[in-house]
Amino acid sequence: TLDALAAGGLRYSQFRNTARCCPTRAMLMTGLHPHQAGIGWMTLGPNQQPDPQRPPAYQGYLNEHCVTLAEVLKSAGYATFMTGKRHLGRHEPSRWPLQQGFDRFWGSVSGAFNFFAPEHPRGIHDGNAAITAADLKSTTDRRFYTTDAFTDHAIRFLDDHFQLNALEEPAPFFLYLAYNAPHWPMQAHEEDIAKYRGKYKLGWDALRRQRYARQIDLGLIDADWPLSERDGPAPAWDELDEAKQDEMDLRMAIYAAMVDRVDQNLGRLVDFLKEQ
Repeated sequence: TLDALAAGGLRYSQFRNTARCCPTRAMLMTGLHPHQAGIGWMTLGPNQQPDPQRPPAYQGYLNEHCVTLAEVLKSAGYATFMTGKRHLGRHEPSRWPLQQGFDRFWGSVSGAFNFFAPEHPRGIHDGNAAITAADLKSTTDRRFYTTDAFTDHAIRFLDDHFQLNALEEPAPFFLYLAYNAPHWPMQAHEEDIAKYRGKYKLGWDALRRQRYARQIDLGLIDADWPLSERDGPAPAWDELDEAKQDEMDLRMAIYAAMVDRVDQNLGRLVDFLKEQ
């Protein structure tokens, strides 16, 4: 699904990287430079309170001098939904999705969380109501997993929207689906991990060269641009013993499995939208 979406869209060869997840998210949500929105570095931690000594550009939550994409679209008649990771400030509910333009929200107000059993203060909220990990039920044949649950609730929100408007032209909708994967902690279904076990035994040096060559073939970079040096602290792959190579292969397999699960879930969402 990811490949199909990319093939049917635009391929960008230039981009701006704000280095951390929170500033990038602030840009996506407001259309502003992250410092203008109040998140020039990171958001406040789950139990942190605002510090008056911090400069406004680094206050750690969206300020009152910006509006979110959801607020703008809602003012234009859109239904607005969000599932997934918010991470734009949680110290008070006024910083939460329902108070910043979303009609419905199911996900985490905080940042990284346990994929299988998210506990507060890095837990799950349904709207403004906290849900305990014990009350989270799986909707698949596997145990509860946030990537699956975020998709389930996204589809449920949209299905309710279409059903509500079944007798007339439905209002346009905006869905912000923000998976936490493949952010840490590195956790995935064992069945998905098994698909990728052994695929990274080639080692990071050889894989870097392969990916560099592919980027040239795709026209993303110029063939005259040399491959960068390996990161200083990282040893050559061949310098690792067999046990360490196996461990690194497992870690990459888990990472790949997390992306694979995102791909599967996006497939479910795309199929649902096509059916509608």
